[in-house]
Amino acid sequence: MSLLITIMAGILFAAGVYCLLRRNMTKLIIGIILLSQAANLLVFTMGGIRAHQPVFADSETGTVAAGHADPVPQALVLTAIVIGFGLMVFTITLLMRAHAVLKSDDVNEFNHTDALP
Repeated sequence: MSLLITIMAGILFAAGVYCLLRRNMTKLIIGIILLSQAANLLVFTMGGIRAHQPVFADSETGTVAAGHADPVPQALVLTAIVIGFGLMVFTITLLMRAHAVLKSDDVNEFNHTDALP
């Protein structure tokens, strides 16, 4: 299962980079979202995935028992999801404003924005 998720993260990274290299702002935003999700999958996989085993820490030492997943990557991924959502909302708002001013979502149109009010 870990290998399958790692392959899926690689596919998401490749698709994200491909979308980032396009001239369309919408595809750029989709690429950012795909890269964010791929990074979340990679961090989550590195933390160790254990099916049907909850995370329990020893109350005296504070360490996680052997055979259980590490809770720190799970907390980091949860935080990254919230930050990624904020970034997505910001970039969509930026795209909407750019489309209202330029009437296009082509990245090369941003070269001609110096004369605009």
